[in-house]
Amino acid sequence: MSLSINNIKKNYGKKQVLKSISVNVEKGKCVGILGLNGSGKSTFFNVLSGICKCDSGTFLFDGVDMFSDKKSRSKLLGYITQNPPLIDELSGLDNLKLWYNKKSLQAELENGVLKLLGVDEFLKVKVSKMSGGMKKRLAIGCAVAHRPSLLLLDEPSAALDLQCKERIAAYLTQFKANGGTVLIATHDIQDLEFCDKIVIFKDGISQQYSYDGDASKLIAAL
Repeated sequence: MSLSINNIKKNYGKKQVLKSISVNVEKGKCVGILGLNGSGKSTFFNVLSGICKCDSGTFLFDGVDMFSDKKSRSKLLGYITQNPPLIDELSGLDNLKLWYNKKSLQAELENGVLKLLGVDEFLKVKVSKMSGGMKKRLAIGCAVAHRPSLLLLDEPSAALDLQCKERIAAYLTQFKANGGTVLIATHDIQDLEFCDKIVIFKDGISQQYSYDGDASKLIAAL
C-alpha cells in the first residue's frame, strides 16, 4: 500500500471523536471520505497534517512514518482546508510569492498547475475581494507549490460554481495520473466520480465501501 493509516484514535477530553479510523489505498488513487457533520472528518485531516496529535494509531506513506518524520511529512503532504489560510490584504500574486520562487511561479502560471486552475486570471485581485471559488483555487495552488505526493482536501467543492469545480476536477485528474494520492472529505456527490473507494465515518469508526454510481447506498450507510 502506498498509503496505510491504521487505528487512529483521538479524544477531546472525555469525548472520543475518532475511535478507530483506518484508510489504505494504492498510489495514484483517490479515497472519498464521507460522514455526517461532526463525524470527525476534519479532525482526522488535522491529525494527518500534524495540526493536532492523535492518541494512538499509525500513518505510513511510501514506507515513511509520517507521524515521527515531520520533515518528510512537510515535503510529501499538501493540505487544503475548508477555510484557506490566505492573507486577505495581499493580491493573489503576492500570496503565491510566499510559496513559489520566481522561476517556478512563472512556469506554473504559463503552463502548469496555476494555469490549469485558472489562477492566472485573477492575480491582481486582493484575497479580500475574491469569490469563494477563487480563494479555493488559489489555496490549492499555494498548497501544491512544493509538489506533494499526497493531498488532503477538506470540502474542496463546497459552494463553488460549475467552472470552479471543473478547474479543480481537471487538476485532481492530472494529479492522480501523475501518481499522486488523494483523500477528499466531502458532502458533494459529484466529488465521488474521482474516487476509487469510499470510506464512511460513523460513530468514530471507519467502514470501506465501493462506489458504483449509486449514491443512495452510501447515503443509507451514513
